[in-house]
Amino acid sequence: MCGIAGVYFFGDFARTKPNGMADALLMMHLRGPDTRGTYAEGPVCLGHTRLSIIDTSAAASQPFHDPSGRYTLVFNGEIYNFRSLKEQLRQDPVTFRSESDTEVLLHWIIKKGAEGLKDLQGFFAFALYDKKKNSLLIARDRYGIKPLYYHHGKEKFLFASEMKAMLSLGIPKIMDKTSLSAYLHLNYIPGPWTIFSGVYKLSPGHYMELSPKGIEEKEYYRLPAGDAAVQALSYESAKKMLREKLAEAVRKRLVADVPLGSFLSGGIDSSIITALAAQEVKGLNTFSIGFRDEPMFDETHYARAVARMHGTNHTEFRLSTDDLLGCVFDVMNYIDEPFADSSAIAVYILSRETRKKVTVALSGDGADELFAGYNKHRAEWRMLHPGFPERVLKHAHPLFWWLPQSRNSFLMNKFRQANRFATGMKLNAEERYWQWAGFTLPGDAGKLLLVDEQAKNLENRREQWMEAINPGSGISGVLRTDLRFVLPYDMLTKVDLMSMANSLEVRVPFLDHDLVDYVISLPDAYKIDKNHRKKILRETFRDELPPELFQRDKQGFEVPLLRWFRNELSSVIEDDLLSEGLIRHQGIFNPTEVFRLKQQLYSRNPGEAPSRIWGLLVFQYWWKKHMC
Repeated sequence: MCGIAGVYFFGDFARTKPNGMADALLMMHLRGPDTRGTYAEGPVCLGHTRLSIIDTSAAASQPFHDPSGRYTLVFNGEIYNFRSLKEQLRQDPVTFRSESDTEVLLHWIIKKGAEGLKDLQGFFAFALYDKKKNSLLIARDRYGIKPLYYHHGKEKFLFASEMKAMLSLGIPKIMDKTSLSAYLHLNYIPGPWTIFSGVYKLSPGHYMELSPKGIEEKEYYRLPAGDAAVQALSYESAKKMLREKLAEAVRKRLVADVPLGSFLSGGIDSSIITALAAQEVKGLNTFSIGFRDEPMFDETHYARAVARMHGTNHTEFRLSTDDLLGCVFDVMNYIDEPFADSSAIAVYILSRETRKKVTVALSGDGADELFAGYNKHRAEWRMLHPGFPERVLKHAHPLFWWLPQSRNSFLMNKFRQANRFATGMKLNAEERYWQWAGFTLPGDAGKLLLVDEQAKNLENRREQWMEAINPGSGISGVLRTDLRFVLPYDMLTKVDLMSMANSLEVRVPFLDHDLVDYVISLPDAYKIDKNHRKKILRETFRDELPPELFQRDKQGFEVPLLRWFRNELSSVIEDDLLSEGLIRHQGIFNPTEVFRLKQQLYSRNPGEAPSRIWGLLVFQYWWKKHMC
């Protein structure tokens, strides 16, 4: 895995010298600790920092040039079908000087242009410069597995893999208040926007072409509307094809010239990936983390059962809540725009410990969004198929306000979920999705702001994010929105940030685009029904996993935020990041509302206050680091 950065100058570029590239690459040294390189010619300056995975020799170092010197590439990612593309290129013929996928990608795009993006199997963000035309092509993979930020200024265009590199290149630091409003509800910022005005995330499945004539952005991939042939498959035929496609997706992702392993949480998704990988790699390295102080969330005994069944070389990291707490500021320090998915702390530790033994790890990310694995999917199904319990919950809604609610207790979490469900029953499909995607009730996020003038702008963005949801879209509309909204900007951002903070490459077989295109076309009833989430996935692999994995509900992990905020982090809240003095000095947040939220932490009904306070703490840490 790698980091890329670049500057493209407009107008009289001959008199312009790029600044900040060395600092930008230094900011991304964890993303690519092995080598760094730069290229400056005409209107462009390109930089690359490398984590060597395929062909670790100097012959594959970047920026990478074609033999004529006309084309130069900087590339972050992996192209899994590079060997088959290479065989096609040999017919031209093309002479290769390395064994890397980088060189294949370079020649493939030279030959095919932007149309060649459709042939790539893998995950990537890259920039290809054509010296003859003074043109630059930048592109991002279909699902946003790898990040790419950009800023279009009057004199120059900037891009990089991380926001911290963008800051080194000199982006204007003007906060986007609409993005802040979205963040206060979601605890992350969905693209294409970022926390800074004028700085954007290149959308998944998009590319941009820059030339002296201007800039044009185009979409080369979007989720298919649905394949009638797939929709007509019998359930048994669909299961058979699913297994074949997922096995092939895993097989593609086992190519590496460095040690490779697999995350193994003990859940269904990572267990399936491990089972398939173990059939290809004898003594596969697997890694899981356990929580000594949180038996409710500890799944290590399930992970051990999978490891025994498939003969993996299993490593287990046993953590205490103090271990998690000790990484809080390491995580916040690496994050370069506000991002407050608290499970990032556990992913950070898992990545850190895994990196001590391997350089590449497979993960089960993406399965929940594809196969309807979240609680909100079950809730939406119940909304679409209401019965007596749903009608009771709707009318009992006022009662839940009086019941204690918290994520850190089994019973109180059930009260919390019941309250959210009952609230959602009063909303339309789009409003319900937005409600269940976030941590606040309608209007509550705006109350935190001292001056809230972003409601209309946020509503316009929300319409774009929710475009797949309409009264007739059902579960399919929710899943499509998850794949375009939650997956790239929360789940994949979390994995990319925390793995790259530890120089670990993470590969996601469930996001093989052949597999995604297939699964998205399957009937909703194959994925979820009254009794099962991820129905077809579970039943396809039932015989390849220990039976105890199927005898329980999905179990997530909750960082013990409430306990920390009442104890170890209370001084950080009261005397530092959320102190009344700082809040009034900033002039961003409503001191009265922040005080009310802090007081809720100590009530019998904390509800979503811990998650909201965590979001505020992450923002405040970011603000003091970058905006003070």
